[in-house]
Amino acid sequence: MQLQEEIPEQLRPQAEAALAWFNQTHDHAFELTGLVDYEQALNAEPANAYELGLVLCDGEICMREQVRIEHSESGYEFSSVAAGQSDIPPMLDPPQHIRRAWLDKALKKHEFVLLLFYRGLW
Repeated sequence: MQLQEEIPEQLRPQAEAALAWFNQTHDHAFELTGLVDYEQALNAEPANAYELGLVLCDGEICMREQVRIEHSESGYEFSSVAAGQSDIPPMLDPPQHIRRAWLDKALKKHEFVLLLFYRGLW
């Protein structure tokens, strides 16, 4: 997952526009905290549609929302996509079998990892 400050510059305009679209259509005030499933977007041709996985948080919950992005004359057009099977589920609690691998990978990048459990989610 790319954290908000690590979002590639070439994806930042689309990600921020997708966030604005999502908040407007869902009458909410999420913040963009990261991206998942963005590799296709990095390699997409300008005329082709692609998907981005937005990691959205509002202070209470964090969730992943898969968004399809198409370039248009006025900028971008967005639509929600039902997220398929992924290593990062919609409510951001990883499946039991990948937690250990995720922790090992995170610990290689950071001195420590803080896990916060809240209402059955972390």
